[in-house]
Amino acid sequence: MKSMHSRCEKTMKLNYLFVFMIGIMGCFACEHRQEPHVYAPTNAKQLHKTKAEWEQLLPTAVFAITQLKQTEKAFSGRYWNHHQQGIYVCTCCGRELFSSDAKYESGTGWPSFTGAIDLQAVDRISDNSAGMSRTEIACERCGAHLGHVFDDGPEPSGFRYCINSLSLVFRKKKTVEEHVHLKKNKNK
Repeated sequence: MKSMHSRCEKTMKLNYLFVFMIGIMGCFACEHRQEPHVYAPTNAKQLHKTKAEWEQLLPTAVFAITQLKQTEKAFSGRYWNHHQQGIYVCTCCGRELFSSDAKYESGTGWPSFTGAIDLQAVDRISDNSAGMSRTEIACERCGAHLGHVFDDGPEPSGFRYCINSLSLVFRKKKTVEEHVHLKKNKNK
């Protein structure tokens, strides 16, 4: 009888642990799906925050990618299969980084671009982590980790900027009709 009681107790504990883990994963998934936005928008030339300040400001998943230099799972991000026209900005500071005109399907499962919106938009940093030599890409304004650049992209640049979706926020390009509508509403 005692062994049956202890088995039931173990099963209950495992069930509670399972439910707890599902809850934690659900919270992460919800955070990952929430509408992206810029957390510290600025037009300043540079934005300096400590890791502790960023940790207080950013959701856990965004902090892990942009500040701890982690990588999203392939095919899991919001923008890997995104085809709208517009601009991708840094989720931390709002710096314009990439244009949809430079985006292409690399088949890797991450948003890929042939180049940044301008040469000063990103910093290139030598990265010898994970047992390989590669080039990290970071936002030049706030230093947020974006992803990596490789030399296996299409012409004319030959580069593949492989970027984490959680490091980006997409700004849709407004059509002429949208601009006219906004202007009419503004004048009312």
